[in-house]
Amino acid sequence: MDFTELADESAFRHRVRAWLAEHIPVAWRGRPGPYADPMSLDERRAWSKQLYAAGFVGLTWPTPYGGQGKPITFQNIVLEELARADAPQHVNASIGLAFAGPTILHWGSEEQKARLIPALLRGDEIWCQGFSEPEAGSDLANVRTAAVLDGDTWTVNGSKIWSSFAHLADRCILLARTEPDAPKHRGLSFLLADMHAPGVRVVPLTQITGQPEFNEMFFSDVAVPATSMLGERGDGWKVAMTVLRHERGTSAMGMAAALEKQVRTFARFVRDTGLGEDPRAQEGLRSAWISLQALRYTNYRLLSAVSRKAEPGPESAVAKLAWSEANQQLTRLALDLLGPYVAYASSQSDWSALWRCEALRARGNSIEGGTSEILKNVVAERVLGLPKGR
Repeated sequence: MDFTELADESAFRHRVRAWLAEHIPVAWRGRPGPYADPMSLDERRAWSKQLYAAGFVGLTWPTPYGGQGKPITFQNIVLEELARADAPQHVNASIGLAFAGPTILHWGSEEQKARLIPALLRGDEIWCQGFSEPEAGSDLANVRTAAVLDGDTWTVNGSKIWSSFAHLADRCILLARTEPDAPKHRGLSFLLADMHAPGVRVVPLTQITGQPEFNEMFFSDVAVPATSMLGERGDGWKVAMTVLRHERGTSAMGMAAALEKQVRTFARFVRDTGLGEDPRAQEGLRSAWISLQALRYTNYRLLSAVSRKAEPGPESAVAKLAWSEANQQLTRLALDLLGPYVAYASSQSDWSALWRCEALRARGNSIEGGTSEILKNVVAERVLGLPKGR
């Protein structure tokens, strides 16, 4: 891959940077902590519409559905500039834009794409993911949530867990068992469910950070139109693998941007607290910077594959692993540098409050999007060609 930024890419980067400098919401600039979001959901939607109107959303997506059909390098530029400006993300950044939308574009009918994609891009409809269950996490094929066809409607019963932002969502990409007598990988189908339908109940799960980012979802005789199936009946596993490839692959660009933001924050923290001469801080910053560059150039390989119209491959597991370990190491080091004081934050603006929250949240990095143990197996078996572990 040629790493030289082309003239149109450089001009686009400057346009994004200038626009963000002028348009970042004033309330956001003065927020007191990393997870203290001063913007309401309506304000988030309005900001997402601004991003879309400015031409910074759906850059690689087909123009008939509201995208711009640009090379994936433009999407990477937006993610980098959002992180460097510490700007709020699009309301659909985590689920809708990262992998729900790309999966609908890959598997959806023309009617589904025309109806769902523009609203997703504008932020009119927020998406969540219904994959994991209490007894189906890493073993995703063990999903038990059932969907039974009655005429032209699927009736869904079951539960999901660890569903990010489900308490805000309007729609859900839902993996359900439609063929109970088929082998477990072949008995699944992929539905697009309305989160406002009767019978849907969402229970937020307050995390150790104090934030309800994850949720339980319960489906009790929920009606899903047959036309809301993605792919064919029994294709659920194939469609789900497309989601996971995007979750670990193209979303890795967002991970690199987030890690760069974290490294910059750590450098400012070291400077502001007078820890610049501490050998641990110096070594930690060097190590984090090296990890960031390794992740960035690994992502460039993924960008090259996607630009050739290929989906992210098993190599994307390397990027997810690298980001998880680097972020956890950096936040843990920040706590070590702060020492006992970290337990006594006088306000949310204190460095101790920030790093305590970041370190607690980072514990989930090696679980979400596939546990590190599972991803190491993927790398060993499907990237390095080693014998299967079981």
